[in-house]
Amino acid sequence: MEQINHNIQCSVNTCAHHAGEQDYCTLRSIRVGCCAAQPKSCDCTECASFQMRRGGCR
Repeated sequence: MEQINHNIQCSVNTCAHHAGEQDYCTLRSIRVGCCAAQPKSCDCTECASFQMRRGGCR
């Protein structure tokens, strides 16, 4: 497993970069993207670094 980045918390355990049993990311940095042209809330943003892990959602 890649090294855990304690600066990036993540609870999306279906991501290939999730740190397994710990709610952190293993990437050195992430990209944050928008789902709307002019975001006005957190719901309009996303982790653009997300990659589905093998096996996908269960």
